[in-house]
Amino acid sequence: MIATERGSRTLIQRLLFTAALLLCVAAAALAALGHYAHKPLTATGAAMIEVRPGDTLPVVLTGLAQAGSLGHPWAVRIWARLTGRGDRIVAGEYLLAPDTTPYQLLTDLAAGRVRQHPVRLPEGGTFRQALEALWASPVLSATLREHSDADIMSALGSPQLPAEGWFMPDTYFVTRGQTDLDVLRRSHEAMKTRLAALWADRGPAAPPSPAQALTLASLVEKETARADERPLVAAVLLNRLRLGMPLQIDSTVIYGLGDRFDGNLTRRHLTTPTPHNTYTRRGLPPTPIALPSESSLHAVLHPAAVDYLYFVARGDGSHVFSRTLVEHNRAVDCYQRKRRARCSS
Repeated sequence: MIATERGSRTLIQRLLFTAALLLCVAAAALAALGHYAHKPLTATGAAMIEVRPGDTLPVVLTGLAQAGSLGHPWAVRIWARLTGRGDRIVAGEYLLAPDTTPYQLLTDLAAGRVRQHPVRLPEGGTFRQALEALWASPVLSATLREHSDADIMSALGSPQLPAEGWFMPDTYFVTRGQTDLDVLRRSHEAMKTRLAALWADRGPAAPPSPAQALTLASLVEKETARADERPLVAAVLLNRLRLGMPLQIDSTVIYGLGDRFDGNLTRRHLTTPTPHNTYTRRGLPPTPIALPSESSLHAVLHPAAVDYLYFVARGDGSHVFSRTLVEHNRAVDCYQRKRRARCSS
């Protein structure tokens, strides 16, 4: 009986010792795995990996191992399983910096910290030029090549609006696989939101409607790149509209000519009637002619308090503003016809 009790105690002690030893081994193994999980990957430089929809953690780790960026994928799998990581993976494109660790990678995969690519819609560009910028992106999916402007605006929920001008020029960050329509939707909503906010804070000399403000802003955008001159150009246009004078803006003529314009604006072009030609038609053109910047929108809604009716380019990016036709002709002689003797002192 005593021998049996001693044997039982000995067995229990051995089991406890074995269990303790196994716990120590497991703890040491987990610590070693954790240490490995916090060591940088073996990649020597920045690299990209693409996680496709449906990919699992073993698939991702195997791909990294095959690419030479991960020495022991099984160790990361075990550590991820033991710590409850790696169950959720968001598809997308991920940047692996030289100091990225397996732990950081798993955290990024779970949080969906995919790489963002910039796509620029430039100020002063037309809607078609904006589309070309989107289609030039190597990461965006082009879905609108065969669609008309009207189709695109209908898809954006604004069939009553023209495509021209109703998009906010800006740099948009996208992920690989997004579509051109995704970016246009963001840009269109940004323009509507910003225009509404600026309109609510407009000055007393602002045009009668947000749509007219947008069209005027597109003209200002094309006429000057200088922020300090935009309120002056806006004032000239609004003053001429108030007096019933034709706007006579060259950029509207060029826009109306479309593909017929060869880069050399002639007197014949100025007299060629198109819906956008502000030499042959009074008032505003029927649509904007470009994507206006926020600066141009603000200028139109807060024009300078001046009585200028004319402006002419100096040739250095700035303009001379005049109140009378006599002053304007003198400035034209000076800066356009190069008759320096006519320049005012």
